[in-house]
Amino acid sequence: MSIIEIEEMEFYAYHGHYEEERIVGNRFLLDLKIEADCMAAAQSDNIKDALNYQTAYKIIREQMKQKSHLLENIAQRILNALFDNFQDIKKASIKVRKMNPPMGGQIKSVSITMTKTAEF
Repeated sequence: MSIIEIEEMEFYAYHGHYEEERIVGNRFLLDLKIEADCMAAAQSDNIKDALNYQTAYKIIREQMKQKSHLLENIAQRILNALFDNFQDIKKASIKVRKMNPPMGGQIKSVSITMTKTAEF
């Protein structure tokens, strides 16, 4: 089993509970961790045998374009989309961080990490 990580993907998006957040937007950082069998790609050195990182990024980018009220919803949609597109994923975790959240104080970020495991 191998672990693929894409760290600190940055997006400006329009997610949030408050209407102003969905109008003004905010900065988000995402970290993805995927567990998959990468032996075929390791042996063949051919991208057709690999879980394509660029495709994973594009899936996440598309999900970030869809407005959500909650970080939990964003994370779940991303995991579902990844599992729908990649058959080789055994387990995946996504961390979604909202930078400088409007919580009435100086806060660097709030985040949620969600994990999904393949059903066999």
